[in-house]
Amino acid sequence: MNILDQLKNEMAALSSELAFKAEWVHHLHETLPLYTRLPQPLQDRLHHKIAAFVQSTHFEGCEGIELTTPIILSISGQACLLVLSHEGPPYPGLNTVLLYPRAFSSTIESIEPDGQILEKTVFCEGESWEDGTVRLAWDSVSGGARNISDGHNVTFHEFAHQLDALDGDIDGVPLLKSEEAFYTWAGVLGSHCAELIEQVTLGLKTVLDPYATTNPGEYFAVATETFFEKPKQFKAKHPDLYAELKDFYQLDPVSWF
Repeated sequence: MNILDQLKNEMAALSSELAFKAEWVHHLHETLPLYTRLPQPLQDRLHHKIAAFVQSTHFEGCEGIELTTPIILSISGQACLLVLSHEGPPYPGLNTVLLYPRAFSSTIESIEPDGQILEKTVFCEGESWEDGTVRLAWDSVSGGARNISDGHNVTFHEFAHQLDALDGDIDGVPLLKSEEAFYTWAGVLGSHCAELIEQVTLGLKTVLDPYATTNPGEYFAVATETFFEKPKQFKAKHPDLYAELKDFYQLDPVSWF
């Protein structure tokens, strides 16, 4: 039995009270410092989410990386932080997490003005596909998890894309609770995205990474990284945007710092 199947079986056998193993808690403390900032009720809730996530997700090691319990728990813990206060399965559209030891090659297509399709090979730290597949580079996942205040976390980024994709498109608009919430979201994120583009064009320092200007989907993913890792700066600079993410995630990371 491999380590993933063993972990699935152990978590499936847990009681409804979820006696999360002490060794699992230890692994979270070691690999995910943000976990230690959570109040106990949120830690307990995260344990439930992780158990459900591990049960429903296929993990696969690629290019020679060997899956271990700390690796699986680190990825699961980071992914489940985003859905800590959401009801239902953690990521209903997710099927597979492919893990690589380091940045992996990926082929992207671009359309030239004359209509010609060009293919280019690039190296990525993470990818998220609308078919429910997430690809991650472990060195980036591990480093991003350990530095909880730099605003960069590839796992948060790619799983924000998975949440974004639940309505069918990675377009910067996840599933929201009402039509009114949609219009508010679109207005706030749209205006802040335009503001960021202007600031980046002028060479100004910004709280959000300039990569957020790529497209609305990347803006939401970068904003998610910043929300969880630089919440005080984020809230101070963009209080209405912070409020939108706080409402969506139903969490207030400022209180954890």
